[in-house]
Amino acid sequence: MIKTTFTSESVCAGHPDKICDQISDAILDAAISVDKHSHVGVEAMVGKDFVALVGELKTKAKLDFKKITKNVIKKLGYTDPELKFTFNSPITVKVHTQSPEIAVGVDDEGAGDQGMMFGFACSDTKNYMPLPISIAHRLVMKVDEIRINKKLDYLRPDGKSQVTVGYNKFKPVSVEQIVMAVPHLKSVSISTVKNDIFNYVVKPVLNEFGYKITLKEFMFNGTGVWHFSGPAADSGVTGRKIVVDSYGGMCHVGGGCFSGKDPTKVDRSGAYAARYLAKNIVACGLADRCEVRLAYFIGARKPVMQQIETFGTAKKSFKVINSLMTKLLDTSVKGIIDKFDLLRPIYFNTAAYGHFGRDEFPWEKIVS
Repeated sequence: MIKTTFTSESVCAGHPDKICDQISDAILDAAISVDKHSHVGVEAMVGKDFVALVGELKTKAKLDFKKITKNVIKKLGYTDPELKFTFNSPITVKVHTQSPEIAVGVDDEGAGDQGMMFGFACSDTKNYMPLPISIAHRLVMKVDEIRINKKLDYLRPDGKSQVTVGYNKFKPVSVEQIVMAVPHLKSVSISTVKNDIFNYVVKPVLNEFGYKITLKEFMFNGTGVWHFSGPAADSGVTGRKIVVDSYGGMCHVGGGCFSGKDPTKVDRSGAYAARYLAKNIVACGLADRCEVRLAYFIGARKPVMQQIETFGTAKKSFKVINSLMTKLLDTSVKGIIDKFDLLRPIYFNTAAYGHFGRDEFPWEKIVS
């Protein structure tokens, strides 16, 4: 018997907020590939025929901000002038040197800001992520795949997914509803697009997870047709999709976003550390669900809070779990950066489809 439901959403790589996240992380990668000790805090904003970059930077790299930005926008498929936003849209750059008052703490191997971070893992899926966000991510990834490979060549960049899962206690037992919104050319009917997305996206993705739904349980483009997509229809800002980036709302959400920040910013590196700890606690069979909670202040070398919550699913004592955490990772800023080798250009790929649950990232490694 289903006791509860839980819903999570994700967005395509061409969603306006995700355009901004990817621009920010492309700039970070460009800086850190030349100067691994670059300090970066850069955000983007996009709108109708408009791009703005703001933030602070300390690096030896000579960055062509406009070229980096244009390359990202073009890669994401914004080449059609009809959308009133393309890689040729005007770009304003207002990036300045990092404040020396911040730099002094970071240079001493301290945290680049204050904040709290949360990491989560559960036994829902093989990658120890909640099922709703896992399916939601996979749906938008599939939409982007079939648009890029022209399987459905009438799709436009942008799009969203939303997944409702039925739970019996903490165990997922059904997929109750899929909601998707995907823009398309005017020449193709809404019924054709809905059926194609259901057959080429929804059914194969759900099959990967071992679930099925009917066409009645699939809601597509809720207000009708969607022809005009992208930043001209809905502005975007770096860091506005922190729930999409993490666990789909299944656990607490930290105080800051990830993208555009170098790993001295614990909003990012601390969140990666918390995920690593939580995932390994669950993978080692010590609990079925685990949330790891960290907090730092600016200049702090070590966290001022390090706690765990297992929601009544612990298989061992908290003493045993805490002992494993201590062995797994030194949660000082330097310890995290060294453990995951974070001073390298690995961040662009994190900026779409979530920062967690993909084996390509070092914080997803399970210890033997």
